Amino acid sequence: MKIPALLLCLAAGLSGQTPDVPAYTNPDLPAGKRAADLVSRMTLEEKVLQMQNSAPALPRLNIPQYDWWNEALHGVARAGQATVFPQAIGLAAMFDTSLMNRIADTISTEARAKYNEAIRNNNHARYFGLTFWSPNINIFRDPRWGRGQETYGEDPFLTSRLAVAFIKGMQGDDPHYFKVIATAKHYAVHSGPEPSRHEFDVKPSARDLNETYLPAFRASILEGKADSVMCAYNAVDGVPACANTDLLQKHLRGDWGFQGYIVSDCGAISDIFRGHKYKPTAAEASALAVKAGTDLTCGNEYRSLVEAVKSGLITETEINTSLERLFVARFKLGMFDPPERVPFSKIPYSETDSAEHRKVALDAAREAIVLLKNQEGTLPVKPSVRKIAVIGPSADDPIALLGNYNGFSSHHVAPLEGIERQFAGKAEIRYALGATYTPQSAALVPSTALAPPAGTGHGVLAEYFDNPEFQGQPKLSRVELRPYLQAGISDPAITAAFPQRGYSVRWTGTLRPPVSGDYAITIGGGFGRPSTRLFLDDKELAAPAPPAGAPPAGGGRGAPAPLHATLEAGHSYNLRVEFRPQGPAGSVQISWIPPAEPLLAEALDAVKNSDLTVAFVGLNPNLEGEEMRVSIPGFSGGDRTNLELPELQEKLIEAAMATGKPVVVVLTSGSALAANYPAIHAAALLELWYGGEEAGTAIAETLAGVNNPAGRLPVTFYKSIDQLPPFEDYSMNGRTYRYFKGDPLYGFGFGLSYSTFQYSGLRAQRTKSGAQVTVRVKNASTRNGDEVVQLYVDGGGATDAAIRQLRGFQRIHLRAGETREVQFSLDAEAVPKSKVKISVGSGQPVGAIPHADAVM
Repeated sequence: MKIPALLLCLAAGLSGQTPDVPAYTNPDLPAGKRAADLVSRMTLEEKVLQMQNSAPALPRLNIPQYDWWNEALHGVARAGQATVFPQAIGLAAMFDTSLMNRIADTISTEARAKYNEAIRNNNHARYFGLTFWSPNINIFRDPRWGRGQETYGEDPFLTSRLAVAFIKGMQGDDPHYFKVIATAKHYAVHSGPEPSRHEFDVKPSARDLNETYLPAFRASILEGKADSVMCAYNAVDGVPACANTDLLQKHLRGDWGFQGYIVSDCGAISDIFRGHKYKPTAAEASALAVKAGTDLTCGNEYRSLVEAVKSGLITETEINTSLERLFVARFKLGMFDPPERVPFSKIPYSETDSAEHRKVALDAAREAIVLLKNQEGTLPVKPSVRKIAVIGPSADDPIALLGNYNGFSSHHVAPLEGIERQFAGKAEIRYALGATYTPQSAALVPSTALAPPAGTGHGVLAEYFDNPEFQGQPKLSRVELRPYLQAGISDPAITAAFPQRGYSVRWTGTLRPPVSGDYAITIGGGFGRPSTRLFLDDKELAAPAPPAGAPPAGGGRGAPAPLHATLEAGHSYNLRVEFRPQGPAGSVQISWIPPAEPLLAEALDAVKNSDLTVAFVGLNPNLEGEEMRVSIPGFSGGDRTNLELPELQEKLIEAAMATGKPVVVVLTSGSALAANYPAIHAAALLELWYGGEEAGTAIAETLAGVNNPAGRLPVTFYKSIDQLPPFEDYSMNGRTYRYFKGDPLYGFGFGLSYSTFQYSGLRAQRTKSGAQVTVRVKNASTRNGDEVVQLYVDGGGATDAAIRQLRGFQRIHLRAGETREVQFSLDAEAVPKSKVKISVGSGQPVGAIPHADAVM
């Protein structure tokens, strides 16, 4: 039977395509219709390969290769040069949703810039896509958790507000296209311990689940409109999270109406049959996960879905549902549309770590700093201070600026550099390391111990050759702070000088050790197989050959064995470092562990000869983080086993304070520290966090009074782990400010300022939708400053209810003497129906913290 051509054309028109043009290629059709058409054209084998993070190209359908894995926790990570903002816990300390949104918008601009550049260069590798596995909105319920630094702290309300701001900034507000896609992770009830995360099972109470662990995810979907969620490694109530229908179907897709896609954490599908032993095979685990709603695996487990279909464990229709969700996301990102239709396709690569973006990073670093103590107005530093000693392991450590899941900027300003620049011409700065983080922690060789061949200034002469054998004249010569290359960085000057492959670098200068003794020197690298040689006075340092049958030396993660050299303080050694990267992402860094006692003595000499000392102590990301191979006193597997400062650093600050000179202590960390001694004896105490590329500038400005600190703690600082329940206990009883009945070192929401604020005229009135609260806030000082206005509601009196809960916050700027009325609107669920106390102030309504109360 012949069908009239007109009917063929009509049918094609009704389906949104011409006879020769597939519907999925038509950008005017809805994304869902395009995705269904595209998926219908694939074989089962092709479909399952598209459901793994590394999805191969499918040329017959013009589908390019795509890797779904990308990271942007506090800046675009692992993809070359990018603006590095403070670690997420530091962003939380800002208590500023407006700036958080601006930061996320900046990150997504750089993400698009990198994607556009990658597409121009036919680069479809991991970390160059538009689907980002951020933010981490788990609740930092226990300060021992190494990944707590990635979160927005211990409070569900604060986490929810910041998550919504971040997600909106990332995904943009274009009506047709996502700028990028944000992924709320790790869903759900996930917060360590790291070593057991692949097998542990959490059984939260209904109250804890609904009031602590799920609210941030609910807000991310209902308000933030996150298009992606990552399911966690752990099990909840006996069922692995990535196969948990209560979590994925009932709450996420049912109660909250989630329409996006769900991705597993990396290897979490394998955990269903290996770690949890919930199912015996990969096919059964994969089928169960897809049926529950996990559309994409980070891994290759879903290849077993072909077998699962043939075995009747899952239908191809169910696979189609998941795959269509994935292609809806790609269509909404504009990946299959002409560039001129996608508003973000013209963002240039020059946006990455631009001057404008560095300014946003500086704003964030300033706002994140928390002033914990300021005895007798020690800060800002007085003009009478003419000599400043800078000591401690994080004073000149670029790694302590970065946190984890980080990018690398064109220039990281460490605290020492920031202080030298801020106080130039005003005070003499003397630096002494004083102590390493732990006896096992190597420190980067400081620039102050290095001088270029010309003999002036700090650093070394770096010569870059366009061949691997140091032949001919260098294409680029410049002075650098130290022999240090960051993996994956595209330095514009280096890129202009030679291709990324087939080059070599030689650093030369003089090395002047700060103290005498035996130095353990480590040559480290990463992401590649660098070949590095180090010479002192033209003699190469080499590790002795290990005894036959001896296990590999090093400190985990393939760390090389240290070299040893006996060095004399003040003696100038000719230094030469030769580096031949054996891959495009090679990196190198030279670190050492100086002898401890002479190091301490040098620092004390600097302290005694100063008017003021600033001690930078705490942690760095080599000690706390994700599932790490660290096992030293105080640290295990990425987590912490106590909250105190490591012993060497405690000894350093106690000895410095024993001199009688004023000591300002600045903490670097991604978590709470039981800084009990400096809390009592230091002249001032601040928390810098892992403050990003401009942390050094921000802390120097804060010390000088250029920046008036107003950050607030997003976590409770306990005095000891003795105040905490067992780490493995997920009950909120006794945890966080909401349920902890003890006396903390510093409470959640705490933070001081150089200004003084007063609260008055609090009015709280119930409305049909909840409550309306207003309060007057006055800057009663002579200094302009920010104030973080916080609203707390009492728990209502039930035996298992929270003591109090944050229900509102606003960061405002007040000029000296200015008064402003601040308003809050509370939802009905935030206000108990019974009589309740409302408190508004600079922090929780405890002690001498300025606040006003009302009963409603």
